[in-house]
Amino acid sequence: MVKKSKIEIEVDLDENNVPQKMEWSASDYHQNMPGSNGSESCKALLMSVWDAKEQNTLKVDLWTKEMTVEEMQQFYHQTFVTMADTFERSTSEQEMANAMRDFAAFFGEKFGLIPKSGRFDPK
Repeated sequence: MVKKSKIEIEVDLDENNVPQKMEWSASDYHQNMPGSNGSESCKALLMSVWDAKEQNTLKVDLWTKEMTVEEMQQFYHQTFVTMADTFERSTSEQEMANAMRDFAAFFGEKFGLIPKSGRFDPK
């Protein structure tokens, strides 16, 4: 038997199509999280889907009015770190993944999200 998992995203939009509220759910996540009500709210979402036929990435980037600039900076920093880890796991390209981590560190340092590490400084 093939196991299936479902991910759902619900977005409430205002009259200008700006996200007011976003909720997501994933069948595997919620089955394994005690006390979960079936969906979780979020303020921002970055989703990329590879279209093999078109050899292109389809993207959905959404955030609510409540997402602060500081939260967005932290969100991007954490996304950069995660992208480096995922890139290394999926390609075994350690050198490039480390370069991506260096940029994430530079980004985090510039916004005061992490302490200065002395790594990567393009000036």
